[in-house]
Amino acid sequence: MATVKLTNVKKIYGKDTVAVDNFNLDIADKEFIVFVGPSGCGKSTTLRMIAGLEDISGGTVEIDGVVVNDLQPRDRDIAMVFQNYALYPHLTVFENMAFSLRLKKVPQDVVYEKVTAAAEILGITEYLTRKPRALSGGQRQRVAIGRAMVRDSKVFLMDEPLSNLDAKLRNQMRAEIILLRQKIDTTFIYVTHDQTEAMTLGDRIVIMKDGFIQQVGTPTEVFDMPDNLFVAEFIGAPKMNTFKTDLICENGRYYVTPYGAKIEVSGAKAEMLKAKNIGSREIILGVRPEHFVMADKNSNEAIACTIRVNEMMGSELHLHVEEANGDRLIVRIPTITLSDEQRKSLVFGATIYVTFESKVMHFFDPETEKNLLV
Repeated sequence: MATVKLTNVKKIYGKDTVAVDNFNLDIADKEFIVFVGPSGCGKSTTLRMIAGLEDISGGTVEIDGVVVNDLQPRDRDIAMVFQNYALYPHLTVFENMAFSLRLKKVPQDVVYEKVTAAAEILGITEYLTRKPRALSGGQRQRVAIGRAMVRDSKVFLMDEPLSNLDAKLRNQMRAEIILLRQKIDTTFIYVTHDQTEAMTLGDRIVIMKDGFIQQVGTPTEVFDMPDNLFVAEFIGAPKMNTFKTDLICENGRYYVTPYGAKIEVSGAKAEMLKAKNIGSREIILGVRPEHFVMADKNSNEAIACTIRVNEMMGSELHLHVEEANGDRLIVRIPTITLSDEQRKSLVFGATIYVTFESKVMHFFDPETEKNLLV
């Protein structure tokens, strides 16, 4: 078993600089959990408190039911992979991976077996006799992961392990971590500022801001039903479009009126509004860029926009458009849905008409920024 439980965990620097506050989380055995958020949100600090590299100012951290607040890192049965690899430059790949086993005076035949098995899983067998300086960034990170693997620890901690790699290598290593997870029977806690990594790797995601948890959920849950405006805008790329508008309730039917259009809210979203007994009011409406569709300019649901930037991304277009009031929106359009004539017409200064369906709308309170349907 390798459960981790954090109860009211707090980290304060100095007298009053709160880095993490009231952090509560239960991590199940063999779960892959991802801490994600902007720089300075407290995610790495939380990981370091679990590892024992930071003192805990308040609350408790338990691993398998044992409070580890006062245990040294070496006594917590955890393995950690750092952002900067932290390899010994004078040792070979084999010796770097074997280092912790040597300290424990593990027999040589067991060391050889564990290191070679990990190297085979990670595809670095041919590099075992090389020094770190002879390896690429991706290969060094595999060595760092292998060094953690051979320890057979209860909990595997990873602190932004891919942030020093270029985009192509990040994609490759992300896929390798997914495969690695299937081969290593342990609990993973992974820290990143990259929401794409969080969405693709995590069983659950912990979204943080200013030391507080904003939402915990599966990738699908945080994408489809964000708890608040921060989560809504943080998860998704490009970020969700948000704008103030009116929610109107007329004769038991709901409408939103963005930029002069009148779009009915129907189906499940309408039923949820009724169940919450929400009446006419001002809201912040959220619509993701990929959920806009082209509209007939004569439709009451059409929003007229002027194209300011056209980004050709291959499989889709990212259109940065401006509404008559000056608000900027981003619209994603799959290129396969466009004719050659339509593609040529989507240029700087051109007017397009867009709309969206009710099932993709998100409703937030302008004051609290909470999701009205949660």
